[in-house]
Amino acid sequence: MIAFFVFGGLLGLFFGLIGLAIVVLLFVFWIMMLIHAITNKGLSDVEKIMWVLIVVFLHALGALLYFFLGRPKAPGATGLV
Repeated sequence: MIAFFVFGGLLGLFFGLIGLAIVVLLFVFWIMMLIHAITNKGLSDVEKIMWVLIVVFLHALGALLYFFLGRPKAPGATGLV
């Protein structure tokens, strides 16, 4: 009976740490996309405001939308990064 609680506790700790790592990575990604939207010289002021509001109010989903749809391509970019 004790072994079950020890195993369950370790497994819970493991999944808790994985969840914490995912949350931290999403938060860092969100901050990076927010900073990029604010400082992006390829966007007009209206577009910047729109993307900042999307990233702020939709959190991780807004950051993903900006990452895939909002970042303008640099001239001569190969699209690999």
